Amino acid sequence: MKRRKSREYALQFLYRIDFLDDTSNNAVSDAQINNDMYAAVNTFWHETGEKDPHIKSFAEDIIKGTIKHLGDLDKLIQEVAEHWKLSRIASVDRNILRAAVYELLHRKDIPSAVTINEALEIAKKYSTAESASFINGILDKISKEHCAGN
Repeated sequence: MKRRKSREYALQFLYRIDFLDDTSNNAVSDAQINNDMYAAVNTFWHETGEKDPHIKSFAEDIIKGTIKHLGDLDKLIQEVAEHWKLSRIASVDRNILRAAVYELLHRKDIPSAVTINEALEIAKKYSTAESASFINGILDKISKEHCAGN
């Protein structure tokens, strides 16, 4: 359950910055992430009151990794989400997809099925049943095409 909580925090943070910053077309360097996000992440943790270092560490990995690879993640989601523009996908769903695709592509220590299941459970909690179905279709396709053997 700690990792689910971490993923929920990552979603909350990514959702928040989706409205504040337009980095969707550019990859972000490690230095930019460290400099620009450090204060924002610290403020976020202060606001949540979360103290568990394991929850915070896993959430920060998802947050920073997703932001670092945002351009590539968005491009892949756009390619797979036929007949949908990324901007038309609800922000909650878009950020669930971004974080999950980051995990699928860059966290080889996490089985694809676990990542997809977690994304669906979070979608059911924060979005709608229809969204969970939509997210499942996209993640399943990305998993099959880009994560063989995981």
